[in-house]
Amino acid sequence: MLAEMGLRLPPQVALAEAEPSALAEVVEPAQAPSRPAPPDAAPVVVQRDRARGVDTLDWTGLREAVAGCTACKLCSSGRRQTVFGVGPTQAHWMVVGEAPGEQEDIQGEPFVGKSGQLLDNMLRALGLSRREDASSDPARQVYIANTLKCRPPRNRNPQPDELAQCEPFLVRQIALVRPRIILAMGRFAVQSLLRSDEPIGRLRGRVHRYQGVPLIVTYHPAYLLRNLEDKARAWDDLCLAAETAAAARG
Repeated sequence: MLAEMGLRLPPQVALAEAEPSALAEVVEPAQAPSRPAPPDAAPVVVQRDRARGVDTLDWTGLREAVAGCTACKLCSSGRRQTVFGVGPTQAHWMVVGEAPGEQEDIQGEPFVGKSGQLLDNMLRALGLSRREDASSDPARQVYIANTLKCRPPRNRNPQPDELAQCEPFLVRQIALVRPRIILAMGRFAVQSLLRSDEPIGRLRGRVHRYQGVPLIVTYHPAYLLRNLEDKARAWDDLCLAAETAAAARG
C-alpha cells in the first residue's frame, strides 16, 4: 500500500505519543474552520494509511521517508533534493514556512538566501538561533521547516494535492519537536496549520492555537523584501510570539 502511494518507509519506530488513529486530531487544530477546495480544483484526499505510516517514524526514519518520497509530481519536476528542515530538535520555537525556493533546493535547507538572512536577523534580535549548539537554552533555539519539502517549478505556488501529500511530514515534525510556540510565515503555512483562508493581515496580531500550542501568524520574509512597509508589523508579530513563549514558561 505505501509503495503504491510513492512513499518508501524505512523500519518504523513507534513513539509513545503516536496513535495510529490520531491523524484527524493532529491535522485539525481545535476550533479551526475547515478550508474548502477552490471550485476548479480536483478533490484532494490525504490517504489515511499513508499518514499512519508517517506518524510512527523517528527523526531518522522521517528524514529518509522525505528523501525517498515520490507521492506527487514534484519528485520529477526538476528538484535537486528534498528540503527537510533545520535546527535543534529540542527547540522551544518552531518556524513553519511555505515551499523551498531555488537556493533552498540547492542547499537543502529552508530559509536561505536573502529571505533566510532576514529571518535570521529577526530571530537574532530576539536572542534566537536555528544553529545547533549543545550549550544553548532550548528556549532560545528554533527548528525550521516548510509545508512542502520539494521546490515547485519556477517557484510557483504550492498546489492542493502537493500540500496534502506533504502534510503528514510536517505534522510529524511538529509532533517530534513538541514546540512551545509556532510561528507560521506566509499564506500557505497559515492555511495548512489553521485551515483558514483569511488574509494574513486579519489573522496576525493575536494568538491562535495548533493542537494546544500557541501559534502566531506573520508575513513570509520573501514578502517583506518586496513590501518593506510591513517589516514593522512582522517585528510586532515576533515580539508577540516572544511574549507568548515567555508567558508559557511561567
